[in-house]
Amino acid sequence: MIEVLPAMPSGVTGVRVSGRLSGADLRAFEPLMDELRRCDEIRIVEVIAPDYEGFGPGGLVEDLKIGLGVLLREHSSFKRIAVVSEKDWVAHTLHALAWLIPGELKMFGLDELDLAAEWAAG
Repeated sequence: MIEVLPAMPSGVTGVRVSGRLSGADLRAFEPLMDELRRCDEIRIVEVIAPDYEGFGPGGLVEDLKIGLGVLLREHSSFKRIAVVSEKDWVAHTLHALAWLIPGELKMFGLDELDLAAEWAAG
């Protein structure tokens, strides 16, 4: 499941992912991605919930289609991405793939959501 976080600073989009993401979950999220494409600067806070289990049926394919599409078309618009998680594998994955991610990227613990939002807005 993907939920939009309501209390984010101006110019920051916050999302929370939990459970197992299906292709349908990601397709439902696509209108928000379309909104981000129209922004001059993309600033994101992504909370990866403790119960996040990865991708379910069709999830990985949809994630790659949507994510790569936005990255390729809006690469220079990405300014800051704050990832909030306590999962070690998330930190290791981001460390390994950080060179692919445009803009600044920073990890925060689950108890640092406010700090993550503040950093993303900066």
